[in-house]
Amino acid sequence: MENLKKGLFVLLFLAPVWLFAQQDFKLHSHNDYLRNVPFWEAFGAGAASIEVDVILQDGGLMVAHEKESIQPELTLRSLYLEPIQKAVDLGMIDDFGFHLLIDSKTEGYATLEAIVKDAADFEEMLFSPQNPTGLKLIISGNRPKPEDYSKYPEWVFFDYQSKTLTADLPWEKIGMVSLSFSQFSVWNGKGRIVEAQKAKLEEFIALVHSFQKPVRFWASPDGKSAWKAFYDMGVDYINTDQPGAAQAYLSTLSQNVYSTSTRHAVYQPTFESDGVAMPVKNIILLIGDGNGLAQISAGLFANGGDLNLAQLKNMGLIKTQAADDFTTDSAAGATALATGTKTNNRALGVAPDGPVLSNLPDILAEYQFVSGIITTDQLTGATPASFYAHHPERDESDQIAAYLPKSELDLFIGGGGKAFEPQLSNLKSVGFELVEQLDQVAKSNADRVGFFSAPGSNPSMEKGRGDFLSQSALAATTFLQRKNQPLFLMIESAMIDSGGHGNSTATIVEEMLDFDRTIGEMMRYADENPGTLLIITADHETGGVSIPQGNLETGEVELAFHSDDHTGILVPIFAYGPHSDDFRGIFENSEVFDKVMELVGKYHSK
Repeated sequence: MENLKKGLFVLLFLAPVWLFAQQDFKLHSHNDYLRNVPFWEAFGAGAASIEVDVILQDGGLMVAHEKESIQPELTLRSLYLEPIQKAVDLGMIDDFGFHLLIDSKTEGYATLEAIVKDAADFEEMLFSPQNPTGLKLIISGNRPKPEDYSKYPEWVFFDYQSKTLTADLPWEKIGMVSLSFSQFSVWNGKGRIVEAQKAKLEEFIALVHSFQKPVRFWASPDGKSAWKAFYDMGVDYINTDQPGAAQAYLSTLSQNVYSTSTRHAVYQPTFESDGVAMPVKNIILLIGDGNGLAQISAGLFANGGDLNLAQLKNMGLIKTQAADDFTTDSAAGATALATGTKTNNRALGVAPDGPVLSNLPDILAEYQFVSGIITTDQLTGATPASFYAHHPERDESDQIAAYLPKSELDLFIGGGGKAFEPQLSNLKSVGFELVEQLDQVAKSNADRVGFFSAPGSNPSMEKGRGDFLSQSALAATTFLQRKNQPLFLMIESAMIDSGGHGNSTATIVEEMLDFDRTIGEMMRYADENPGTLLIITADHETGGVSIPQGNLETGEVELAFHSDDHTGILVPIFAYGPHSDDFRGIFENSEVFDKVMELVGKYHSK
């Protein structure tokens, strides 16, 4: 009874696992006897093959790996047959999505006779032609000879263990083919399997499949690299002592592995003014929200091993901590970039103790700069808002929107138009032409121009946003350049961060590649407009992302996620154009502002 109670608790705790839709992998749960409630834990983890080791002793089937560990109360009936029947009675099992693989540790014929005797009491739930979704028992370990397989009930099948597979075997009674992994490979599951050994495994898998039977390898490596390798090779039942962990990993594999269908050509910069001590006329700050080194690497590998960003020679790393927290949010992170002051999380353009902080567009206006902001986010989002708003709470969008007409911005492009509806007359009164199409931005003759690209959020790249970001950057530079004044432009790619929060490899890759295409366009602009300094960085990293595996030829990457939130990892900063070498080294995010203002003060006057 105690085991049943524990089992029901485990089952309820793991219910989301075994209730979800059909998965394209199957687990073989090995060494179940080591667990407190062996059947329930394997079942709760979604195992399609559940192994039980039995020893025939005094007429009873003891669940144990060796006689020394036998406990009289732990039997095939008490740990497996009775709990399974209870699950059927409670409506937890209708169609069996698993079988029992019974590993006989004692003499084959006598042990199987006892198995048949015990199982016969549960015959209503067992497989038959009349009950094709019933429970199958697959006998492994010590077994009868193949010529005797047909003598056993229709719900009894066998685990065939030989490399020699011929058409005259009793295939109708063979439930699976299993062999020791060591017969094919010495791989320990770390790094990558030797190609020749992999070929032997794949050849055997194909042979078993030619007889329409599933295959399993026991005593195999048991970890993420191995699980993925076996999955990729088409192993039908992946052997594991960690069914819960294997289930968690393999069930998210399709979300974590991705290769893009679109690659872009890489712009080759001239480097004519890169690192040159010449006047800085224009400053373009490109922020990849949540964009850490792993995200950049994922984009690079997916794009055939190269990016526009990868052409740049001057780079460093920045620390992102907030004033009140080791791990920053976008509000504090972007405020540090925009104002040169570290502030508390959630605060936009205000110091930790409350005073308003002047931001780059406001300050640069004193130096006759024109300025603009672009985002794939809503314009009240934390990063763009840090460049015009001064408010202690990032989520109060109505109050944040009220700061836009008061700002020194000459251009804005982004989503979230609904929040600005009460401000439309104020925006127009201070000289903003609010255009309805992106292509109208570059053509506008107004003093100031704004484009709300969506009432709410913009779509992601996966949902069809297209070249919005790069076209917005080109439109903005065209509009601002006509002012014949130095320009400052902040461009945010916001949804790399969304991919980190959602642990979505596809989102990270597609948003990173979109960001890189925009970087390429701005590199071209910088070459065509000497004196333009590009600064490319991030407000923070999101997801604690790493890249355990990938394929350079196909551009496939697998991302692993430590978190669904921001992290304190250093983020890269790249620079291109005059004085780009000023951005080498490791420094605080707030120092980006300081470096910008040092260059502005050197070459511009109020």
